[in-house]
Amino acid sequence: MGKKVAVVLCAAAVAVAATGAAVLVRRQMKRSGKWAKAMAILKEFEDKSVSPIGKLRQVADAMTVEMHAGLASEGGSKLKMLISYVDNLPNGDEQGLFYALDLGGTNFRVLRVKLGGKEKAVVSQEFEEVSIPPHLMIGSSEALFDYIAAALAKFVATEDEGSHPYPGRQRELGFTFSFPVRQTSISSGSLIKWTKGFSIEDAVGEDVVGELTKAMEKIGLHMRVTALVNDTIGTLAGGRYYNSDVIAAVILGTGTNAAYVERAQAIPKWHGPLPKSGEMVINMEWGNFRSSHLPLTEYDHALDSESLNPGEQIFEKIISGMYLGEIVRRVLLKMAEEASFFGDNVPPKLRIPFILRTPDMSTMHHDTSSDLKVVGNKLRDILEISNTTLKMRKVVVELCDIVATRGARLSAAGIVGILKKLGRDSAKEGAEQQKSVVALDGGLFEHYTKFSACMESTLKELIGEEIAQNIVIEHSNDGSGIGAALLAASHSQYLEAEEP
Repeated sequence: MGKKVAVVLCAAAVAVAATGAAVLVRRQMKRSGKWAKAMAILKEFEDKSVSPIGKLRQVADAMTVEMHAGLASEGGSKLKMLISYVDNLPNGDEQGLFYALDLGGTNFRVLRVKLGGKEKAVVSQEFEEVSIPPHLMIGSSEALFDYIAAALAKFVATEDEGSHPYPGRQRELGFTFSFPVRQTSISSGSLIKWTKGFSIEDAVGEDVVGELTKAMEKIGLHMRVTALVNDTIGTLAGGRYYNSDVIAAVILGTGTNAAYVERAQAIPKWHGPLPKSGEMVINMEWGNFRSSHLPLTEYDHALDSESLNPGEQIFEKIISGMYLGEIVRRVLLKMAEEASFFGDNVPPKLRIPFILRTPDMSTMHHDTSSDLKVVGNKLRDILEISNTTLKMRKVVVELCDIVATRGARLSAAGIVGILKKLGRDSAKEGAEQQKSVVALDGGLFEHYTKFSACMESTLKELIGEEIAQNIVIEHSNDGSGIGAALLAASHSQYLEAEEP
């Protein structure tokens, strides 16, 4: 009897073990099937995002074509190619005391810059940051500009004894206004629309310089706005001040834009008298560039259609800091939904748009630890996804690499488009090759090292080693601040009087 029981028990144990093994095998097969599905989603995204050199050349050519079209007529291109009225970039000779006002978000900055000419350059600079109370962002134009003028007057009152302007002269100000403006001269422009949380109805259509001037006059602040600019043109001015070979500026930050120096005669839509310098700075608004050659994926189309401005700013939506982290999130969400990448349940936080910011994506992409601990921490802290395996973390890094590489390579193609328009992308027979310096600024360029390194190596790949020796990418800091003060100096009303 004992033997029979033992045999039955043994057989039962074998059966249970077999069943357990079968369940395990099925689980593993299911798991490997899901893993394969996740890898297929990643591979498809990579294939659609790929930017071989031939495609990048097509993008660069398309950029040049759109530049020509935008210069020919208003509305002739997706690129606005706005005439900035800046026809006199700083050259280092500027002297005196100049102010700048940088208004582009919920804070504004006031700056004071003392220039000492060729020998001394920027002698000193001071600034103050002021936050705008929320009620003023949705109030009246008068209330906002009165508040700004009062802060400016307070800052002017802290001038040193030796820092006053020459007797009988007004203080001069460069005004960086980072909202869409229809520029009508170097020192006037009407507001097209507010962005970034501002909504002051009675300011739309008004000359923003006129509004600021009224507010300054009201409190007896004797200051004249000599230049109304945006941050990209300020970056170009800052770059040119230190280096006369600077021909263009590109901002790669939360948003993106480019500006460059064009021959005035090459602007068919310019109907005014030709400037003395023969040059005109063009604000490209290149974030709005689009072309059938751009490697867009289902994630980009979905992001665009759900955005506040569908069909607009397509280039910006695939290369700028505002969107790179969001593209990564969208791919991870599909992998979680369709391949249970993070387990049986989709992490709720992963469904929140823009929760994964580009600085966090950059931190994960730059993780050099052997177990990718930083990636694990970011996934846990931001998305509340814990217990990730090294294998999973490697996939996240690979995804960051695909998104950043595409953005960096397309940025390089855009720069080549500008160089082509200016005829600086190839060697001239018998001519000495001139240096072409592009001033870059923005957090994405400055802090996302793998992005900027990839962009620079792609630029070399596109134009070839020989020409690449004469193309320089230079970091030009604080265009919206110092750049604006420099433009106030180079467009000073007193320049004529100083000329011999």
